[in-house]
Amino acid sequence: MKTYFAPAERCTDKELQEEIRLVSCNPVIDGLMKSLSGLIAVLDEHRQVLAVNDTTLKLLGYADANEVLGLRPGEMLRCVHAHEEPEGCGTTKSCLTCGAAIAIVAGLEKNTPQERLCAATVIKDGEEIEICFQVRSYPITYQNHRFLLLFMQDITNQQAWASLERVFFHDINNILTGLVCTADLLSQEAGEHNRVKTLQQLLLRLKKEIDIQRVLSRTKKECYQMVLHPLPILEIMQELGDFFASHPAALGKSLILPAAIPPVSITTDFSLLLRVLTNMVTNAFEATDWDGEVKIGISQEGNNIAFTVWNAQAIPEDIRLRIFQRHFTTKPGPGRGIGTFSMKLFGEDFLKGKIDFTSSAEEGTIFRFTLPLASA
Repeated sequence: MKTYFAPAERCTDKELQEEIRLVSCNPVIDGLMKSLSGLIAVLDEHRQVLAVNDTTLKLLGYADANEVLGLRPGEMLRCVHAHEEPEGCGTTKSCLTCGAAIAIVAGLEKNTPQERLCAATVIKDGEEIEICFQVRSYPITYQNHRFLLLFMQDITNQQAWASLERVFFHDINNILTGLVCTADLLSQEAGEHNRVKTLQQLLLRLKKEIDIQRVLSRTKKECYQMVLHPLPILEIMQELGDFFASHPAALGKSLILPAAIPPVSITTDFSLLLRVLTNMVTNAFEATDWDGEVKIGISQEGNNIAFTVWNAQAIPEDIRLRIFQRHFTTKPGPGRGIGTFSMKLFGEDFLKGKIDFTSSAEEGTIFRFTLPLASA
């Protein structure tokens, strides 16, 4: 049986019924099901559900436990990836980076408790929603059978708030650093009136950053009022060059701007465009080694303008599948997994452009943002 991660085999109906009987007769498991909060399930060695608590049934919208018995966790949760392969949950390419799948498989293989963070896209009430779980798996043996206790705590809201806090203070700190540096120069060069203009521009950007942050906190377009202005492409490139001249992520690395810049202007919201482009460049710098390069490209394609950002590092294939998923990250600590998500949100939902990427060991990674010359 084909699988990209966990074993695909399932138990027979007879074996499943015997396992369900054993679990249902265990007073300890029954006590856990009734006394602990959160989503709780008992799995067998084939990762099939043998028992769940009432909280799980209620939260997931099942009327009866018989609807989920025999399913695997992703199938029970209605994960959008659960049926991408014939053998179901645990066997798809996306399962390679699924925290729940890793915790379950590792718990069974190592016979030790495991804990992972799981970012998932599931179907609820006919719509796709993003959720985040703290998953704990505990292997147990009962009457010569191995089972797995699975505890799943919904931490979607906590992750969202942690992400917002991290992004907010990170971005505001960068702008405030620019304000402080400009103020220092202004005090030393009182005759440089253009410094006053720069200071005003930075203050205006600070206000726009707060507005943008409100969008991320609500994820609703109506809470941000776009301001469209014609912007020369040359000015955008100069702004990016200035922004990363002293950026921490660019330390010891080089930013290569395009040699030829189309002599055209684009009508768009400057703050949102800059947010998308700076995220693209920042991600590239974070993946680049010391003394490495990040290259910005730009080309006019009919009524569109295409911005590209290249770095030499390839993105692992399993990570590519989730690159734009909110909460998903390869970096440690809470509050991650918002940068590429926000690129997609602002670049496509607001500016009506297109964000995509290519990545390979031979060509490196290229993020591409294609935008109409007159944004809506």
